[in-house]
Amino acid sequence: MRSKTLRNAKGQLTELGPLQKVFSPVDISQFLGTVYSSIGIPIIAFCFFFWVWSLAAARIDTSLGKLPGPTQVRLQALELWKEHFSEQDKAKAFYEKQAQMNAEKLKEDPQAKVKIRKYTGKPTFINQIVTSLLTVFTGFFIASIIAIPIGIMCGLNKTLMAVFNPFIQLFKPISPLAWLPLVTLVVSSVYTVQNGMIEKCFLISAITVSLCSLWPTIINTAQGVASVDRDMINVSRVLQLGWFTHVFKIIIPSSLPLIFTGLRI
Repeated sequence: MRSKTLRNAKGQLTELGPLQKVFSPVDISQFLGTVYSSIGIPIIAFCFFFWVWSLAAARIDTSLGKLPGPTQVRLQALELWKEHFSEQDKAKAFYEKQAQMNAEKLKEDPQAKVKIRKYTGKPTFINQIVTSLLTVFTGFFIASIIAIPIGIMCGLNKTLMAVFNPFIQLFKPISPLAWLPLVTLVVSSVYTVQNGMIEKCFLISAITVSLCSLWPTIINTAQGVASVDRDMINVSRVLQLGWFTHVFKIIIPSSLPLIFTGLRI
C-alpha cells in the first residue's frame, strides 16, 4: 500500500513537472546575462559604430564636401520619406481628377471611350527599394525552378553532369555587369510587345539576377544528390520504387541541406 502511494505521488510530481518549471523561481543573474548577450551587446556595437562614423565623417573632406554623418543621413532619410508620401498624394490627386473628367465626359456622351492614364511621376526612394526587392526575388525564383531540376538530373546521371559541367564552369565566374548588356540586347530584340504587362527593364534585371544565382544552386544540388547515402539508394532498389517516388521520397529529402546551401549562396 505504501509503495503504491509512493508511485502515485511520483506520477503526480511527473505530471506537475512543467508547472513546477513555470512557477519555479527564476535565476535573475542568468536571465540578465542572456538579455545582455542577445540585446545589450548588439546595441553597444551599434552605438560604437555610429560614434566612430560621426568622428570619421567630421574629419573626412571630399571634392563634394564633408562625408555625411549619422545625423545628416537621418535627416535625408526623413526627407526621402516625406517625398514618397508627397508623390503618393500627387498620384492620388491625378487619378481623382482623371476619374472626374471621365465621369463628365460620359455624362455628356454615354458612348464615349474613356481610359485611365498611368501616373508618370518620378519613382521615389521607397518605390525603388520595392522594385529592387521584387526584381531580386523574381530572378531568384526563376533561377530556383530551373536550377534545382537540372541539379537533380546532373546528380543522378553522370553523363548529364559531364555535359553541363563545362558550361557551369564557363558561365559561373561571369560578373552581372557582363551579363547585363548581353541580356539587354537579347531581350530588346525578342521582347517587342508594346504596353505589355511586364516592363522590359524589369524583365532584363530579373533575367540578369537569374543568370547570376543559377550556377551555385545547380552545383550544390548536384553535389547533394550525388552524395546521398548508398544505403538509401539500395533500400529504394529493394523496394522497387518508381522514378518519381525515388526522387521525391529518397533523393530530395536527403539532399535538402546542400540544396538550401546553394539557394543561400
